[in-house]
Amino acid sequence: MDRRGFLSTVGASSLALTPGAVAQPASQNNGVPGAGAGKAAPLKISSVDIIELHGSYEAEQGVDRQFEVTPLAVYEEYQPPEYVEKPGGKRMVNTTALYLQIGTAGGLEGLYGPIDKEAATVVRDELKHFLIGKDALAGEMLWDQMYRSDRHSREGHFLMGISAVDNALWDLRAKYYGVPVWRLLGGPSRNEIEYYASALGSSLQPDAVRKRATQLKDMGFRYQKWFMGYGPGSGEEGMHKNVELVRILRETLGEDYEIMFDAFSGWDSNYAKEWTIRVEKYRPKWIEELTHPEKLDGFAAVSRSTTIPLASGEHFYGRWEVERNLRSGALSVVQADPEWCGGVSELIKIGTVASLHDVHVIPHGHSLRAAAHAIFSQSPMTFPLGEYLVLKMREYHYFEADPPVVERARMKLPTAPGFGIRIDESKVQQRRTWA
Repeated sequence: MDRRGFLSTVGASSLALTPGAVAQPASQNNGVPGAGAGKAAPLKISSVDIIELHGSYEAEQGVDRQFEVTPLAVYEEYQPPEYVEKPGGKRMVNTTALYLQIGTAGGLEGLYGPIDKEAATVVRDELKHFLIGKDALAGEMLWDQMYRSDRHSREGHFLMGISAVDNALWDLRAKYYGVPVWRLLGGPSRNEIEYYASALGSSLQPDAVRKRATQLKDMGFRYQKWFMGYGPGSGEEGMHKNVELVRILRETLGEDYEIMFDAFSGWDSNYAKEWTIRVEKYRPKWIEELTHPEKLDGFAAVSRSTTIPLASGEHFYGRWEVERNLRSGALSVVQADPEWCGGVSELIKIGTVASLHDVHVIPHGHSLRAAAHAIFSQSPMTFPLGEYLVLKMREYHYFEADPPVVERARMKLPTAPGFGIRIDESKVQQRRTWA
């Protein structure tokens, strides 16, 4: 029988993207929110909606579009031309964002986003009808049931869909109790998080690198990560440019500054070994995703051949994959992403696995909110930093009234219930709910 046949849709929630009223714990009900006659009343899920928002903003054209090496760049036809900054005034940029809204029969709603289209499709087509009627407070059970509901749930788009639901449910539960998500996760462990600057999109031309690196340092960042533009398909000339990037950054930023690099799975282990030999003297803090994450033996081989730490994990799916990688001894940093790895629930479990190996978890900076609340709740020994994609985050939370703020490389402890997501309706030119 199709899983849609198990449960029927119960009611429909408002499409407004503002948090519902916060239900406060009731002491007269044995301390159980929503409890009646001494028995906890489940918070039943009544709607699961994907909301698509459209808007536009003004941006400078011809800048911040530097390519990075990709796995396809080994083929000549997929190697982009040499990038040159060409400022050309302003242009209007059309933007779209997807948010997941989970409503309950009592009117309380959980909200999370932006989420990926791949995740949204899984939620709409596979998880929506499965969730209707379930108890939104039973987070562990719901995660386990979603995970068991499909044979492809262990990775990829299906787990991304589970991640979106898990995060929206954390928002809903925290609003129910009137606290930020980090409080339900066990925090706070600190009053502010330090972030490293991720320079994705920044020009790799030498003078531009020096200028941008200095700007980021002046903004208060003590760590910078830059993205490699070349791989095996670019030959010795590309290798030389990859090495020169490291040299320029070390000379520009000084000996005591931390520099990191990301190859976005565009290399293989042999190429990575050669690069590490040439740049080891510049002491990179790590090289990230030197090849595809499933090539565990390649990571281990490079790790044995260099003193440069290896990082990976934004494309890890669940604690099981993390454990396999850590048992190999290859990684010093796990970069699991709560929008992809299984949600906040799974990121916390991944942190526990990493702590057994004394390995840091520095969540991928695809978004900010879920990762930040996880970091705020956990030990700085395991979760020491966050990632801030400086250029991407200028507009990533465009539709939100109170976007997360990083100032002088730090974010202060959030105080709003849930994840604190509120939509600025003045920026929404069009919206639709996915059928």
